[in-house]
Amino acid sequence: MPTPPPIPRPIHRLSDFDYLLPPELIAQHPSTERSSSRLLDARHPWQLHDKVFKDLPSLLSPGDLLVFNDTQVMQARLFGRKPSGGQLELLVERVLPDEPNAPRHRVVAHMKVSKKPAVGTRLQLWDRQGVQIAFEATLLGRWPDAQGALFLLAFSDDPHRLMQHHGHMPLPPYIERDPQTNPEAQRQVDAQRYQTVFARERGSVAAPTAGLHFTPEILDACRAAGAIVAKVTLHVGLGTFQPLHTERIEDVQLHTESFTVPPETVAAMDAASRVVAVGTTTVRAIES
Repeated sequence: MPTPPPIPRPIHRLSDFDYLLPPELIAQHPSTERSSSRLLDARHPWQLHDKVFKDLPSLLSPGDLLVFNDTQVMQARLFGRKPSGGQLELLVERVLPDEPNAPRHRVVAHMKVSKKPAVGTRLQLWDRQGVQIAFEATLLGRWPDAQGALFLLAFSDDPHRLMQHHGHMPLPPYIERDPQTNPEAQRQVDAQRYQTVFARERGSVAAPTAGLHFTPEILDACRAAGAIVAKVTLHVGLGTFQPLHTERIEDVQLHTESFTVPPETVAAMDAASRVVAVGTTTVRAIES
């Protein structure tokens, strides 16, 4: 009997995912309470129930495992100028570890500027208020190679410390807030609310947003319901902000992200009666 021809894989196109999202339905500010958002109970697709997020503990059972992404968002958006006076913006994608025979304090960043500066240029970065120059960054080249879309730079001091003192929270592009004119009170609210309560490992340029609804009280209630809590770390990269320009989805090249799944989390997943992954970043990590 002849071998039947292989079944062709379906081609997914970018236009297949078009949908209408009216701008007035995109919240520009978080709700007063983290846990007051709506929650859809879809455990049984033929029986959908509208809930509130604080109802989550009632949907858990003893032996369930809640897995969180404990990444912490860096205040990775920085503004500055070239020696010529031209304005620029950096969005730090990752901080690289120091290596022998390499400049210290290296970062990989997206750069928004009218004309890209030459390798070796010392860029001047403003303080958070945009009043005075706070530090410098030397352009080392493109990343990950000479044709890369990102840039490799060496900061004049510890990148995490400089971002903490002088950076802005990289809110999603659909949140229409100008970081350079954002009032200090609103900036502090954004820095606190665009961070999960269990954030520990700094390294992301975007929050794992499904986790933003948890509070310490909700976590305690989940544990009281018999659920066990475990963590993974996946640092969300610039790809989360990048629009897709390729019509054929299979041809899209996404940025890589670093992640860690601790051995104790793997053991807890093996022993759990049900694994409840909090958000797509957690799913990406544990499925990998």
